[in-house]
Amino acid sequence: MAERVEIRLSGAGGDGLLTAGKILGAAAVIYDEKHATQSQSYGPEARGGACRSEVIISDEDIEFPKATSLDVLLALTQEAVERYYGDVKKGGIVIVDSENVARPPEGAFTLYRLPLRAKARDELGAPAAASIVALGAILALCPVVTRQGLENAVLLHVPKGTEELNKRALELGYQLAEASKK
Repeated sequence: MAERVEIRLSGAGGDGLLTAGKILGAAAVIYDEKHATQSQSYGPEARGGACRSEVIISDEDIEFPKATSLDVLLALTQEAVERYYGDVKKGGIVIVDSENVARPPEGAFTLYRLPLRAKARDELGAPAAASIVALGAILALCPVVTRQGLENAVLLHVPKGTEELNKRALELGYQLAEASKK
């Protein structure tokens, strides 16, 4: 049976999660020769409203492109985690931003509370890089794409002049998640 991994990135408009979903999908398709679908949803507000991006990655064709049993949930806000944690399958992974999620959920999944925004802000001087920090964490916790493929996809999608910052953000997230596994 083919491996099918369902990932939902959720938070607020302006968090960069729609771009992060596109990056993850591109890493799978362009660089790792897998199949992927990416969909997105956001509230009526351009910034601040709820948003989510779903990425499904598989070794074979994806016949049903909707995420129904999440392997990974990233939630950058309390609202996002409350809305979506029930979709995480038993044994899945929930990653929450420790700065913005005061009441993390409990369930039959592994929970990681990571200071994604704080690290982007304090160590990189770029709070908007939190979504790239989160991609690095996802890679460390669920290596569904290769590290090189994800880095290449990040560099393909980020604005010119921010490549080094985003490479550092990806590495920061990876190291943050690796340290949390110990």
